[in-house]
Amino acid sequence: MRSASSIKRALDEQKYQIVDYFIDKTGHWHPSAIVPEPDGNPEIDVVFPVLHGPFGEDGTIQGLLELAALPYVGAGVLGSALAMDKAMTKRVSQQAGLPVVDYVVLTREQLEIDSFVSPFPYPVFVKPVNLGSSVGITKAKDDAELQTALKTAADFDSRIIVERGIVGREFECGVLGGVRASASTPCEIIPSQDFYNYEDKYILNTARIELPAKLDAGKTEEMQRLAILAFEAAGCEGMARVDFLMDATSAKLYVNEINTIPGFTSISMYPKMWEYSGIPYAELLDRLIRLALDRAEQKQRTRAVL
Repeated sequence: MRSASSIKRALDEQKYQIVDYFIDKTGHWHPSAIVPEPDGNPEIDVVFPVLHGPFGEDGTIQGLLELAALPYVGAGVLGSALAMDKAMTKRVSQQAGLPVVDYVVLTREQLEIDSFVSPFPYPVFVKPVNLGSSVGITKAKDDAELQTALKTAADFDSRIIVERGIVGREFECGVLGGVRASASTPCEIIPSQDFYNYEDKYILNTARIELPAKLDAGKTEEMQRLAILAFEAAGCEGMARVDFLMDATSAKLYVNEINTIPGFTSISMYPKMWEYSGIPYAELLDRLIRLALDRAEQKQRTRAVL
C-alpha cells in the first residue's frame, strides 16, 4: 500500500489518469472512482501491479492480465513465477553458470516421514520456497534450532529450502529491462539484526544502507553483470531487484534472490539505486510504463495460432 501511494504521488497527472484498485485481505477488489468512456466502460491502457508476494508477484495476477489482454508493468507469467520460487531461481541460475549458495530442497511430507540432518555446517538458513519479505525465514545455529526452523517454514509452504550460511555482506542491485537490460549502482544492506529479516525491513527501521556500496570498481561491475545475467536467465522483464551475498573470506559473490516487484516506497532501495544512477523516480516510472506498452505492441505483432 505504501509503495502504491508513492507511485501515485510521483506519476505526472498531465500524462496519466490514475485508477486505483485496492485488493483487501479477503480478495475483494475495490476500484476508485472511474471516469467512464462514452460507451460506459472504463478504458485501461496499462496496469502497474504493486503487489508483493503470493498472488501479486508469483505470476497469478500476471496471468489474469494476460487473459484480459491488458499491458502491465514488470515480469510476465513465467519470469514472475520462476523468480518467486527460490529453488527454481537457484536451479536456473546454476544452469546459466551463475554462482549460488549450496542448498537442498525438502517437502513437508519428507519432514513428516524422516528427520532431516543438515549436510552443511551451522549456521544454515531455512526458508519457505515461495514467499517474500523474509517471512518464515530462520537462521539456525544448531540441530534444535534447525528442527524448529523447518517447522516454521513448513507452516508457510509445502516446500522448504535449506541453504549453507554465508558469513559476509548483503547487497542489492536494480535491473531495468528493455532491448538491453541495464543495472543500477549497487547498495549494501547492513542489518541491525542477525540477518536482514522481516522486522529489520518493515518494523524496526534500523538497518543501515550504503549507497553506493563500498566496493572497488571491478567488484561493482561484476555485481552489475551478474544481476543482468540473473534477470535474463529467469526470464524477467521490465524491472527486478537482484540480491547478493558476498563471502567475507573469499569475497566471492552469490546470487541470492530475484524480486520482480521491488518496493517503491520513499525509502525503498530500487528507486533510490536508480535515482543515484541518474534516473529520477518519476522518470523511472515513465520508463517502466513505456516498456510495458512496448511489450504489448510486440505481442500484437506476433501471429496467434488459434
